[in-house]
Amino acid sequence: MSLWTDAGSREILYVLLYVTEWAIRLVMLFTVPRRRSPNAALAWLTVIFFLPWVGLVLYLLVGSNRLPRRRVERYRQLIEEFHRQIGRLPQDSLVVNPALPAEASSAVRLAERLGQMPILGGNHVEFLTETEDVIDRLIDDIDQASHHIHMLFYIFHDDETAQRVGAALIRAAARGVACRVLVDAVGSRFMLRRLAGELIRKGVNVQVALPVGLFRRTVARIDVRNHRKIVVIDGKVGYTGSQNIINADYGRRGLAWHDMTARVEGPAVLALQAVFLGDWYFETEEILSDAAFFPATQPKGDVPIQVLPSGPTYPVENYHRMVIGALHTARQQVIVTTPYFVPDQSFLQAVQIAVLRGVEVILIVPEKCDKLLVGAAAWSYFGDLLDLGCKIYLYRPGLLHAKTMTIDNCFSFLGTGNFDIRSFSLNFEVNLLLYGQRVTAELRRLQFQYLARSRMLTPEEWQARPEWLKTLDGIARLMSPLL
Repeated sequence: MSLWTDAGSREILYVLLYVTEWAIRLVMLFTVPRRRSPNAALAWLTVIFFLPWVGLVLYLLVGSNRLPRRRVERYRQLIEEFHRQIGRLPQDSLVVNPALPAEASSAVRLAERLGQMPILGGNHVEFLTETEDVIDRLIDDIDQASHHIHMLFYIFHDDETAQRVGAALIRAAARGVACRVLVDAVGSRFMLRRLAGELIRKGVNVQVALPVGLFRRTVARIDVRNHRKIVVIDGKVGYTGSQNIINADYGRRGLAWHDMTARVEGPAVLALQAVFLGDWYFETEEILSDAAFFPATQPKGDVPIQVLPSGPTYPVENYHRMVIGALHTARQQVIVTTPYFVPDQSFLQAVQIAVLRGVEVILIVPEKCDKLLVGAAAWSYFGDLLDLGCKIYLYRPGLLHAKTMTIDNCFSFLGTGNFDIRSFSLNFEVNLLLYGQRVTAELRRLQFQYLARSRMLTPEEWQARPEWLKTLDGIARLMSPLL
C-alpha cells in the first residue's frame, strides 16, 4: 500500500510538473515578445521552452528593461529643471549648428532630436589615455575645487588609486567643498564595504546607484547598471570616458586595461552636470538647484560637443540610433574601438551598406577578452564582418577598454558605451559627440596608435579555428540578445 501511495504521489507530482511547465511556456509565449526585439524574444523563449522554471526565474530577475512610471516621471521632471537652468544662460553664444559636409549634416539633425540636449560650442577637449595621467589630473582639479565636486562612476574600487582619489575628496570636504559621489551598487561593491564609510565620516556624501535586490521600486531588472563615468568640478571642468577609479590592471595581475578619457572645459560641462544631477535625483529624490551648479560659462576652445546620455529612461535606444545613423553618413572611413562587441542585425546591415558604398570600416578589439561568454559571442560575429568586407584588428598589449568611433574627418564619439546590445539598450551610459576636423583628427591619431599595436584578423585565420570552438562561439551567439 505504501509503495502504491509513493508511486501515486510521484505520478501526481510528475503531472503537476508537466502541466505547470506547459503553462509557463504558453503564458510566456504571449508575454515575452511584448516591447522586445525578435532576436531577444526568441532567445528568451528558447531558454524558457527547454528549462521552463529556470527560464521563468531568470526572466523575472533580468528579463525586463522597462522602468516603472515613477522613474520615468522623475526623468521628465528633471529634464524640465535642466531646461529651466540652461535657460538662464546666454544660449545664443553657446548653442551651435556645427558646419559639416552636406552628406554628414543629417547626423547633426539626428543628434539634436535624439539627445534632448543642445550641441554646445566653445569647448576645449583633452584626450587622456594613461590611467596615471587621468588620476593625477583629476586629483589636481579636485585640489583646486572651491564650490562642489560631483562624481559618478560604475567602478570606484578600494585599491591604491581609489585611496588616492578618496584622500583628495577628504581634503576638499575639509576645505568646505561640497563633495557628492554616486557609485553603482554592483561595480563599486568593494568600495561600499569600507572606503565609503571613511569618506562619509570625513564629510563626503556617498550615495548608491541602483541597489541590488529582488524587489526594488526604482528599477525593474537586477542587472540594469549605471555604467556612466562623470566628474564635474565647480561646473567648469568635466571628465567622461571609459576610465573608472581603479588601478590600471582592474585587479587582474598581468592584464592591463587601456582606457580613454576626455577632460572638457567649456559649456559642455553644464550638460555633463545635468546628467549627474539627474542620476543623483533618481537615487535620492533631491533636486540640486543651486545656480552655482550652472555658472556663467565662457568659451574655452572651438570644439562643438553634444552630451548624449542613454538608458532605459529614454523612449528609444538613442545611442544605438546615433551610431547607425553615423554609419549611414560615412563616405571614406569609420574606425571603432571597443572592448565588447555584440552587434544586432541593424548594426551589421549598416556596416554592410557602408562597405558596399566604398567606406573602409575598421574594428579594433582586444585579442584577449576578460569576459568569456561575451568574447565568444563577439568572435561568432567576426566571420560575418569579414565576409562583409570589414577589417578587424586584435589589440595585443592588454585589454583595449576605450570606446570610440570616428567618421571620416567630420565627427566622432567617445564615452562609456560599448558597441554591444547591453550598452545600446540596457545600461545607463553617457557619450560625447565631438564635431569638427581637428578634434576628430586628434582622436583618429590615438586610434591609429591602437592600430599600430594590433594585428589583423584574416578570414583564413578565422576559418582555421577548431570546429568545437566555432560551435561554442555559435552557442554564445544565441545568447547575445541576453548579454
